[in-house]
Amino acid sequence: MTVVWINGAFGAGKTTTARELIELIPNSTLFDPEVVSGALAQLLPPKRLAEVGDFQDLPIWRRLVIDTAAALLADLGGTLVVPMTLLRQEYRDEIFGGLAARRIEVRHVLLAPAETILRERIASREIPEGLPDGEMRVRQWSYDHIEPYRAALASWLTADAHPVDTGALTPYEAAARVAEAVGTGEAPACEIVQTPEPTGETVAAGVLLFDDRDRVLLVDPTYKPGWEFPGGVVEPGEAPARAGMREVAEETGLCLDDVPALLVVDWEPPAPPAHGGLRLLFDGGRLDSADADRVLLPGSELRAWRFATEDEAAALLPPVRYERLRWALRARERGAAHYLEAGTPVG
Repeated sequence: MTVVWINGAFGAGKTTTARELIELIPNSTLFDPEVVSGALAQLLPPKRLAEVGDFQDLPIWRRLVIDTAAALLADLGGTLVVPMTLLRQEYRDEIFGGLAARRIEVRHVLLAPAETILRERIASREIPEGLPDGEMRVRQWSYDHIEPYRAALASWLTADAHPVDTGALTPYEAAARVAEAVGTGEAPACEIVQTPEPTGETVAAGVLLFDDRDRVLLVDPTYKPGWEFPGGVVEPGEAPARAGMREVAEETGLCLDDVPALLVVDWEPPAPPAHGGLRLLFDGGRLDSADADRVLLPGSELRAWRFATEDEAAALLPPVRYERLRWALRARERGAAHYLEAGTPVG
């Protein structure tokens, strides 16, 4: 099962290209996530909708896009063509990682005409009658997203997606280029680790590694938003501390000589669709400068690593993960492990 995700700024021609593309790729279906936006506009209370400036900022929107795409492919098979602007890398990680967890490969294509052409297309775009916000506001919305698009191009988008310059192409010609790139492998499947979604509670082991300034090593996964500690799910029959050592070796190339000491046991409650479970953090000790120089990340799973202070980690880690780190650091200072429930000490 495959998703061809057609990305690009407003005015790049994503929807018209996608409609042509499903005629060129056998057994393909069009899924426009705008239908999810429309449904949420009817389902969510106005107060909730007013809290965000874009439907993509709603976690429920991202979850429903993943679930709907997976359900369509499970029922229809083949290829799903998805035209949708996606400019925030953390949302790309969440959506593409969620699809990969369902064993769905993603081929990411970027329609990239010159900015002058984008602006011309926005100016001449036909706006449906009866929109409550009016024609000017719809056009301004498109113009306002050019700068985020430019920033995404400079930071991550061109390295992640296969670009197709559609400035001089008709929608059919653009679709033919995309179909050829997908068919020949010129637009390869995104290298996202395909970790199956757990079917029940899990035990996960993370290992904290420190530099000579007591900053903690964090890694940036390609398949989910937010930074993380080296670590992962404990396999059946595997000791948690040994699982942490294995994950450190797999994710950083560093082999720990000693079994790390336990710092934190945190019970993470179920929060559908996640099942929760036990999260353990271990103290992997201090790395010398030579060890730090040998850090080698698997490109399909982790894109970056860095040492961070506790304050810096607060801005990088999701809140519950940061609380886990905070108490692990206190345990390291005091020499006594902490038991937590949802990131809060108990007892």
